[in-house]
Amino acid sequence: MSLKILLPTTIPLDPRLPADVTAVSYDPHQPLPEHAVDAGALVAWGNSGEMLRDAARRLGSLRWVQTLAAGPDQVLAAGFAPDVVITSGRSLHDGPVAEHTLALVLAAARRLHRLTRAQIGRRWAGELGGIQPITTSGDFRTLRDARVLIWGFGSIAGTLAPLLTALGAHVTGVARTAGERGGHRVISVEELPGELPATDLLIMILPSVDATRHALDTARIALLPAHAWVVNVGRGSTVDASALLGAIRAGRLGGAALDVFEDEPLPAGSPLWEETDVIISPHAAGGRPLGADTLIAENVRALLEGAPLRNVVDR
Repeated sequence: MSLKILLPTTIPLDPRLPADVTAVSYDPHQPLPEHAVDAGALVAWGNSGEMLRDAARRLGSLRWVQTLAAGPDQVLAAGFAPDVVITSGRSLHDGPVAEHTLALVLAAARRLHRLTRAQIGRRWAGELGGIQPITTSGDFRTLRDARVLIWGFGSIAGTLAPLLTALGAHVTGVARTAGERGGHRVISVEELPGELPATDLLIMILPSVDATRHALDTARIALLPAHAWVVNVGRGSTVDASALLGAIRAGRLGGAALDVFEDEPLPAGSPLWEETDVIISPHAAGGRPLGADTLIAENVRALLEGAPLRNVVDR
């Protein structure tokens, strides 16, 4: 069975495809050219919502969409037919996102954002240097003995958790079902109220679905200790940013390091920009789908053979 697959020009791709598969490059920032609309497969990376909706309307022979993003929310919102299989880029971003998350965590613990402000002002921030207390109970200043909660304990968390543990943190995961993963205790969402009060650092790696909208809300933020920090590298919709900012300003939360926002780019008028203990990065944790060629090739073969595809998204 022959197959035409559309590959985006936003990333160099060269998957090893069977001889009867034709690969056609397309620009995700432009409507699909007419010679591409008979394609049976589409790889998405960097496509706008408008261009994905255009593809959903015009690809009449489409059987499968492979997004290289870990979160498939944009593809799900495009309106592809119910019989079109959608697969995510789960696992492609594990290393890059874990690395960026660790950078945000260490920046928060070591107050690099405050040091940067001091450097800009040519001020020697002596209060952040010199002799430091050995124990930091009631303050998040180190990963050593820090109680870290990772909400959304999937493959990214599986890569991140050992890095945090290596620096002395005690890591607990939160997922839909409790148990143990990779040697780490994992609790259910229902157990959160009992865990949040003992948390120094809450890392959010949740996808954007109806059930996770503002999962971290006013009530759950109130359960965190006043010194705790929140790091979000999942999706902006999972955190009530207004409630988060209000808690920081009121001294009921230590701070936040945010890589994702409900509105992106973050508007210049957002009060988050002006808050001293809010670290902002521009959705930079991912952006490097490592192993994309292998995933595409595996799923092409599975599609042609009628076998289960990898990373199928429930719809």
